[in-house]
Amino acid sequence: MQDWRKAVFQTPLTYKMGNSTVRLQSRVVAGLVVTAAVVLLYLLLQRGRQGLTVQPWTPAGPAGPSGCNTTYPLTRPVATKTGGVRYRVAVISDLDTGSRRGAAWVSVLRRGWLSWDERRRAADVWWDGDDVTLTSSLAQGGRGMELSELVVFDGHLLSVDDRTGVVYRLTSGQAVPWLILADGDGAVAKGFKGEWMAVKDEHLYIGGLGKEWTTTTGEVLNHNPQFVKRVSCGGGVEHLDWQPVYQRLMAAAGLVAPGYLIHEAAAWSQRLRQWVFLPRRASSERYDDLADERRGTNLLLRADAQFADVQKSLVGPVIPSHGFSSFKFIPGTDDRWLVALKSEEDSVANRTNSYITVFSVDGEVALPETPLDGHMKFEGIEFV
Repeated sequence: MQDWRKAVFQTPLTYKMGNSTVRLQSRVVAGLVVTAAVVLLYLLLQRGRQGLTVQPWTPAGPAGPSGCNTTYPLTRPVATKTGGVRYRVAVISDLDTGSRRGAAWVSVLRRGWLSWDERRRAADVWWDGDDVTLTSSLAQGGRGMELSELVVFDGHLLSVDDRTGVVYRLTSGQAVPWLILADGDGAVAKGFKGEWMAVKDEHLYIGGLGKEWTTTTGEVLNHNPQFVKRVSCGGGVEHLDWQPVYQRLMAAAGLVAPGYLIHEAAAWSQRLRQWVFLPRRASSERYDDLADERRGTNLLLRADAQFADVQKSLVGPVIPSHGFSSFKFIPGTDDRWLVALKSEEDSVANRTNSYITVFSVDGEVALPETPLDGHMKFEGIEFV
């Protein structure tokens, strides 16, 4: 018996391959077989679970040249039994004058899930039952916490107040001030009215309405909303004059002054190497505060990094009172599909609503506009 055991476990196995001889230790072979069997069993067990981990997903930690934390999204996506992928999402509210609560100001953060099946071109959204109320004591002119966008940057969930110019980090149910952005070129004694946020080349771009600041009847006062703030991971701020950029977007849309575009939704696609803008309003006529409420558009504008080539396309039907307020590319789709918010403000009918929709950059709609509960204006969406 001992001789037999020695023959099996101690004597190397010898194989002849052409003119070469390969010797393998039996113990090594047995160990490799056992390890492979354990790994295979583990994978089979995991595949049967609904929470199967989906790749790709960037783990936490600095990965970029500047040391920025490039984790995105913040929560690992999971696969569904039907072959789709489920992502954690959040939206943020801009309650305008309704944000005041005594001596403080509030915004509502709502969290949920987006399920996406690209093979079936099917999307579904459902929300948690408990909204989070974020509170701040910072205000300007008696208004504050009118948060207009959500973005993940340097491992943090950020939002910007379009009244005070304060950029908040949203963490553990709190809004923690990070930066204060001054209007225009940065030398203006007024907070920047930030409306959109986009990450490009490890910097955060924060933009305004993109049109001149005017009176309620369209008289031009200044060009401050046509500046863009370029923010580093360390909090350094550059003030960029984007008037030529916004003029090229206007030209691509076929509009000239006194016509205008209003921007609240923009993003940079690293995959496509393009900027994508979904204007909230578009008009060939002079700005008017009341008429503007019914100048929603279905424009989608795509531009290269230099805005030398700007392309226009259309997404879905035009609903005059509905305008894009935010969007994000769905992870894992090569930035071909995105989820967007639309807002409705009708002062005549005293109606405020928000809608969520999913479509491709080519205009194919997978989820038609679907209302969010609560009759609130949600102006930012992000994968968290």
